[in-house]
Amino acid sequence: MFWTTLFSALTLSAATGAALGAALGLTGLIILHFFVGGATSLALDAVWNVFNSFTLSAIPLFIVLGEILLRSGLSERVYSALSPAFTKVPGGLLHTNIAVCTLFGAVSGSSLSTAAAIGSVAYPEMTGRGYNKHMVVGSLAGGGTLGLLIPPSLSFLIFGALTETSIGQLFVAGILPGLLVALMFMGYILLRCLHDPSLYPREALTQSPLQIILGAFRIWPILLLIFAIMGSITFGWATPTEAAAVGVGAAVVIAFVWGDFSFGKLWEAFYRAVQLYAAIGLVLIGATILAQSVALLGIPQDILELATSSGLNRYGILILVVLVYLLLGCIFDGLSLMIMTLPIVFPLLTGLGFHPIWLGVMITIMIEIGQITPPVGLNLSVLSSLTKNEVPLGSAALSAIPYWLIFLMALVILTLFPQIVLVLPAHFF
Repeated sequence: MFWTTLFSALTLSAATGAALGAALGLTGLIILHFFVGGATSLALDAVWNVFNSFTLSAIPLFIVLGEILLRSGLSERVYSALSPAFTKVPGGLLHTNIAVCTLFGAVSGSSLSTAAAIGSVAYPEMTGRGYNKHMVVGSLAGGGTLGLLIPPSLSFLIFGALTETSIGQLFVAGILPGLLVALMFMGYILLRCLHDPSLYPREALTQSPLQIILGAFRIWPILLLIFAIMGSITFGWATPTEAAAVGVGAAVVIAFVWGDFSFGKLWEAFYRAVQLYAAIGLVLIGATILAQSVALLGIPQDILELATSSGLNRYGILILVVLVYLLLGCIFDGLSLMIMTLPIVFPLLTGLGFHPIWLGVMITIMIEIGQITPPVGLNLSVLSSLTKNEVPLGSAALSAIPYWLIFLMALVILTLFPQIVLVLPAHFF
């Protein structure tokens, strides 16, 4: 009866065109009313406890930070500074896309902001030089997703707030997996371009190695911003929320002094950040209400007992969870999917013995895959729009398939060698 009510309520409310957060919240209220003795007032307590969290207040701050960087023009300066370093490497500026997305992801915290900021600079520049358009879009789609894995990350913030897991440890845990995935992306680009040199133009090296190194030092403001955020968290000088506030202040100063910023753009950044946080907040409210109703009925414990008695070992169950995320990633955007599934997935997998910090990184990678999975794949939509439909959504999706497969390889590697995720948190915390 419970599962029939759950899926029927979700399906009917979603079919009316209601927002995902409203559909989740309404379903939770129905369950509380009919299955928990009319205890709908408990939903208010649950929502208040989540939104009254000091940790959760870091989310709007990091959204503001990402929006400021997106409009500051800093991405263009960073791109210009790093481009000469890859001129003679097979693949050329395709490697620059991954490197700059990695660096930009270390301050923006958002996959969409990273893809939009770097894509708006890279696509016209590279297509004008003769790079294959589909390779350009694929590299930007894959590289843009690193904004969720490279800390600071909205995904880690929400995961930590909802599961009461250390956000500082999650941030530090994402560093090595993020660099690993970035190197795997670059390795694919190198092999592909060695196999088919027509994908990129041969460019003459116009700068000496010393000039390239000195030019790369021009990104010092971004490095300073990264240290202001991550350094203060890693060394215990500030909480993630305090570090986010410092990051916003530093980003405003850097954007005005080093970038192409104005008070009009600052207002646009705040306005867009409010819209984005309102959308995320609505999903959080709905998911919190549903999670409260599910928890009160002991559903996670029932699922855990069912899983352990199914005959599958914990890795078999993990594979099933990954498959579910891959399927749902075709329908929901990444953060909404994570918020919606955590109330069941987190107690299930931690109950099977998986480390919560490791799990946070794995789920983040799974929702990153959703960012480049059609039809909802938001990174693909953004990049297709940036190309003015020169690369349609379907073609962009095909171009992103190698990066999609690399993410799956990363999941396998991190499952076989979990210490890649856990070594830095163990060292610094």
